[in-house]
Amino acid sequence: MATLSDIGVSALINILSAVVFLLAFALLRIQPINDRVYFPKWYIKGERTSPRRRFGFVGKFVNLNLWTYLTFLNWMPQALLMSEEKLIEHAGFDSVVFLRIYTLGLRIFVPMTVLAILILVPVNISGDTVSFLRKELVTSNIDKLSISNVQPKSIKFFFHISMEYLFTFWTCLLLYLEYDKVASMRLEFLASQGRRVDQFTVLVRNVPQVSGRSVSDSVDYYFRKNHPSTYLCHQIVYNANRFARLVRRRNRIQNWLDYNQLRFERHPNKRPTRKKGFLGLCGGRVDSIDFYKKELAELDVRLTMERQRILKDKKSIVPVAFVSFNSRWGAAVCAQTQQSKNPILWLTSWAPEPRDVYWQNLAIPFVSLTIRKLVIGSLVFALIFFYMIPIAFVQSLANLDGLEKVAPFLRRVMELKFIKSFLQGFLPGLALKIFLYYLPGILVIMSKIEGYVSLSSIERKAASKYYYFMLVNVFLGSIVAGTAFQQLHAFIHQSPSQIPRTIGVSIPMKATFFITFIMVDGWAGIASEILRLKHLVIYQLKNIFLVKTERDREIAMYPGSVDFPETLPSLQLYFLLGLVYAVVTPILLPFILIFFALAYLVYRHQIINVYDQRYESAGAFWPHVHGRIILSLVISQLLLMGLLSTKEAAKSTPLLIILPVITWAFHKYCK
Repeated sequence: MATLSDIGVSALINILSAVVFLLAFALLRIQPINDRVYFPKWYIKGERTSPRRRFGFVGKFVNLNLWTYLTFLNWMPQALLMSEEKLIEHAGFDSVVFLRIYTLGLRIFVPMTVLAILILVPVNISGDTVSFLRKELVTSNIDKLSISNVQPKSIKFFFHISMEYLFTFWTCLLLYLEYDKVASMRLEFLASQGRRVDQFTVLVRNVPQVSGRSVSDSVDYYFRKNHPSTYLCHQIVYNANRFARLVRRRNRIQNWLDYNQLRFERHPNKRPTRKKGFLGLCGGRVDSIDFYKKELAELDVRLTMERQRILKDKKSIVPVAFVSFNSRWGAAVCAQTQQSKNPILWLTSWAPEPRDVYWQNLAIPFVSLTIRKLVIGSLVFALIFFYMIPIAFVQSLANLDGLEKVAPFLRRVMELKFIKSFLQGFLPGLALKIFLYYLPGILVIMSKIEGYVSLSSIERKAASKYYYFMLVNVFLGSIVAGTAFQQLHAFIHQSPSQIPRTIGVSIPMKATFFITFIMVDGWAGIASEILRLKHLVIYQLKNIFLVKTERDREIAMYPGSVDFPETLPSLQLYFLLGLVYAVVTPILLPFILIFFALAYLVYRHQIINVYDQRYESAGAFWPHVHGRIILSLVISQLLLMGLLSTKEAAKSTPLLIILPVITWAFHKYCK
């Protein structure tokens, strides 16, 4: 188990890593050669066309203005200057709601941290249970600050119960105010957008085939008959995959034409040439500009013919349509009601905005959707239990003392103080971070296979899967596997009736592992986010070897959007850890606060200067975040009830029974 010295080693490593990342970012961002990596948002919006540079040719690559090196940390106050109203206009409503989750975390946990450290830590230190159990269980000095150190049947547990009530009511109050604020901001945002086409449009799927009628005629007849006063028009969806491939090919050829024209402008005395054979590697030489102009002309003819073929070919029409109405009320009635006696025909839902549509999934039949969701659900279930293996391995690293007692031959390797501190204080959090690196991408692919028709829905479903994975594996799995490794000696040699008591004492002790995880993921990990080292290297390599035109450079610098499938579940895990351990092991709360403060600063900078949101869902993910914070509250209450029951606090435990009921009733009220 990690001791105070192990936590100190981990804190030193992670603080140094975070400082190095932040300093490297502060210096790299002011170099002109990196301008498109650290400020792509301004290029995309057209407010910056080239890096600000001075001092001639060298100044194109290196910043030679000494004053900027003296003020290289000014990005921190600059990230906080833009108001919420301007930020909504600049980056979108989704980005602002995302940032408000971090400020919500700060408002919840700052008072909780102060009260928990001033009241609960002295109460926990005054006990002596950990010292008494040191011969039976693996403990550390940090455990004296937790509820594990309070004697069974102690009246001191009423302090913990009172704090749990106070923290629950405080969290619910802030959640209610935040829900009200987000809802009012959302209404203002939608009203400010004016009349957008997606606000009047419904997506209709599984349009039935009627003999003698085309899909377009069926849709028109059906909605004129059933929605005569509100129906306006419709647009059928076509399978234009071949057309899309031709468009992509045309863009590539256009790019080569632009490149060769630029070459000719730089050297007007020499026209560029190329071989006309396969990939330009064989055949006779021809004029490059004339060659690509001819290719473009031929492709334009093929595109025209392909467009005509698609419009005439009935097989190109898919049973899906976007139906528009003359009022929002008419669209709402259609989107939220069943349109046919057969529940799998004429399926309606609100149409995503144009940027949000995931076109590949529009034509999936209803039966196929059901099968896909069943298969993916089974795979996610299997994936959760498969990942128990690396989670158990990580916990074995975090609990070397427990392994030493069962396997004494490992003692020599782990007797070196620094190695032991490194293994227990830093490596477990890093190993867990590595094991989770590719998981969000895998879950996004699974959500796409499930058949959701919008990017926002795909990302919300992937985030939901990742959250429950984190809940089961990272939180509950770490506690169960960690307790098993940590108290392996006690489990083997004590009577079965004592095992619940051992688990009740051991769960608070897992705070040391979560502290190391927070420092690796929430401190160093967030600092590495702003450095964008991977994107920096990839952009510079593309800029050297692949970029030929300004269009290539725009593609190379494109930053993408905030990775909601990864960031939202990770953020909700920190709410869970804070709410669970606020009463159990309050010493974890300051580490949580540093994460929320640093992450808010970093992501505010990234949203202003870097990320370009692919779609706008008007904060559709907020109810999911609210629900999972409520779930975290309920989990914290149930765990405290179970923990007190192992402490033989029979008189105090019933006082907590009503708390989950009140919390869940509050959640239903908010919804």
